[in-house]
Amino acid sequence: MILCIANVLSPEQLGEVRRLLGEGTHVDGKQTAGWHARLVKHNTQLAATDTATKASDIVRKALMGNEVFRAAVQPRQLRAMLFSRYEPGMEYGAHVDDALMGRDGERMRSDVSMTVFLADADSYEGGELVMETTGGEQSYKLDAGAAIIYPSNTLHRVAPVTGGVREVAVSWAQSLIRAPEQREILLDLDTARRSLFQREGKSREFDLLSKSHANLLRMWAET
Repeated sequence: MILCIANVLSPEQLGEVRRLLGEGTHVDGKQTAGWHARLVKHNTQLAATDTATKASDIVRKALMGNEVFRAAVQPRQLRAMLFSRYEPGMEYGAHVDDALMGRDGERMRSDVSMTVFLADADSYEGGELVMETTGGEQSYKLDAGAAIIYPSNTLHRVAPVTGGVREVAVSWAQSLIRAPEQREILLDLDTARRSLFQREGKSREFDLLSKSHANLLRMWAET
């Protein structure tokens, strides 16, 4: 399931993150890439300092406070955000995200990958996030403050930036629900029951949908 979520960051949060990015120092993005991804990764990233930690906390709080994100991802763990910058000529070739992330004792499985867009879509050229799916390639370039989430086993790339500067925050989550198709079923059920509740209030049908949602969580969740 590939899902776009608008307005994850408020204008105030976006402005503060941009301010912090302007104060920080950027380093070669290859430092955080796996051994094979280093061959195709050409960008810079915000250095791991207090500035990066403050910016990460803002974005993580916004994501975890977003109802759609929580319902779609069912996060168990969420890694600190990495802030990537692409200037003209930079790109990230086709790659798949590492299955396990972190150091020994703090390792987590990557189930869901996410990109939060920090630059206005019309402020740079190129730089689309391109997913390779069974239906062919799909390209995404969202408004600043929006996020896209997708299964971490997806082969994807960032197209070359030809003008302006692309800035994004990226991270990975280990989900309580390992299988992406199960996460999609739970999201569909949750969306349907919330829509029904808004239209009709607490009804017999709402209760049955809620029961099914809860029982599937019991069956599938890895706590």
